[in-house]
Amino acid sequence: MRHTANDHRTRVTKLLIRRAFLDLLGQKPIQSITVKELCAQAGINRGTFYSHYTDIYDLLGQMEAGFQKELEGLLSGQEGDPVKVTTSIYQFLKDNADFCAVTLGEHGDKAFAARLLSSARERSMDSYARYFQGASPQQIDEFFAFVSGGHIALLQKWVSDGMAASAEEMAATAENIMLYGIGFLRNNTPPERKSTP
Repeated sequence: MRHTANDHRTRVTKLLIRRAFLDLLGQKPIQSITVKELCAQAGINRGTFYSHYTDIYDLLGQMEAGFQKELEGLLSGQEGDPVKVTTSIYQFLKDNADFCAVTLGEHGDKAFAARLLSSARERSMDSYARYFQGASPQQIDEFFAFVSGGHIALLQKWVSDGMAASAEEMAATAENIMLYGIGFLRNNTPPERKSTP
């Protein structure tokens, strides 16, 4: 019973640290955040922090590793329809909105975003190869390079809008843009504007 109580206390403590850290990271770069400041924000003492992390960078690293592991686990179970895969990814990101807001924000870790893209690339390439069977590996590689940049920009816009749209709406928008390009806009333009050159 005592072991369970300790586990619960550890989870609560780590949650307080995570929230305080993300709040501070949303305001300033990681280099400007001190353990003392983080502990004051989280309402814990420094000994408690150091019982879980060696420093601020270790905290960030553990958070990023956990996020990436969860995302990879989600992707590994996905097959078939690219829209369903994209929807599950957007839902996962919405469920982790606080982390995404910081990661994709002004003070986010750009190297981490690149690692996530690299991880997603491996799984996406197989999915796209099955979906676009006539395309060469080079074409699929170029397609991924193009759309991954678009996904990042779309995610940043979604985060800045407070993630008001649902994961399903965002996934459908992303897939329609990917599959139909400018035709996506033409198909969604009111009839009176479609004839405008």
